[in-house]
Amino acid sequence: MGGLSALLSLLSLVGLVGFLGGIAFIVISASQGRPVRAGISIALAGLVVFLLFSVISSGIIIVQPQERAVVFNVITGDLQEPPLSAGTHVVIPLLYEFTIYPVRQQEYTMTDESGEGAQVGQDAVIARTSDGQEVRLDVTVLYNLDAAQLNLVHRRWQRTYEAQFVRPTVRNVVRTVVSEYEAEGVYGEDRSELEGQIETTIREGFQREGLELTGLLVRAVNFRPEFAEAIERKEIEAQELARAQTEAERVETQARGQANASIERARGEAQAVVLNAQAQAEALRLVSEQIAANPSLIQYEYVQRLSENIQLALVPSNSPFLFDFNSLAEGNPDFVAPTVPEAIVPEIEETAEPDN
Repeated sequence: MGGLSALLSLLSLVGLVGFLGGIAFIVISASQGRPVRAGISIALAGLVVFLLFSVISSGIIIVQPQERAVVFNVITGDLQEPPLSAGTHVVIPLLYEFTIYPVRQQEYTMTDESGEGAQVGQDAVIARTSDGQEVRLDVTVLYNLDAAQLNLVHRRWQRTYEAQFVRPTVRNVVRTVVSEYEAEGVYGEDRSELEGQIETTIREGFQREGLELTGLLVRAVNFRPEFAEAIERKEIEAQELARAQTEAERVETQARGQANASIERARGEAQAVVLNAQAQAEALRLVSEQIAANPSLIQYEYVQRLSENIQLALVPSNSPFLFDFNSLAEGNPDFVAPTVPEAIVPEIEETAEPDN
């Protein structure tokens, strides 16, 4: 496509050179008194070639892949629907005029940074918050022309859509949305919400005019230095307060945990005591039941715990016995019930008296 356009331009240039050369030949021949017919033929041929290929060239539209062409009928005043897509197209010269528009993504930046914005010098959007604070915002919009609505763009703005629509629309929307927020919110936690609202409003406005918003970047939000310092101090104080509260909550939680642990430990110990007492009571109850059922059990247990080499036991005759010696003697002729003569007891007692 580019080669065809270059060829047509070259042929048109050749025709123009031939025409000028023929005129020069005519002038030189006439000054020397020679025939000028050859010069006239060369000039006419060059003129014909120049006009022919100029007209043909003006009737050929070469549209690149990221472009579209709006075609205007100069007689009816209508725009051809739809706009011409990428490729080579032929139209009738002088009857149709065409304007090529880019449909690739475009960028428009308004900033205070030197050499970055679309305008020279400081071009950030200046707005005021709901509480009267002035703020400067560096804003970049990414957009493209809707290929299906290029005729609308051409009717409304033609080639001035960026300067007369994109720029004023973005600046107006930013100012309007910022005026709905307080300065502290714009500086801090409401910034993402602010950007979302700006983007939504701009997108809706662009769609009505045949443009598509593909991205919005609020690159900087700058307040007056004294206000920014005050906000930063306030945020630092809030962070320190939050840190102190967190530490206090941690200490309180730790203390509560220790107290709960002590309570649970005491509860466990109390339950252990109760269970131990219950176990002992149950054991005593079982022992009592067994003794009631078998009175000789105590005697048996006593004998079992005596040393194996004990053969004689002396017990007072006037003391209560744990054993029923009569029952033990039955069936055992060798068993002698242990007794202590009463006459011995006084002697034991006298012997036990201390000397006066």
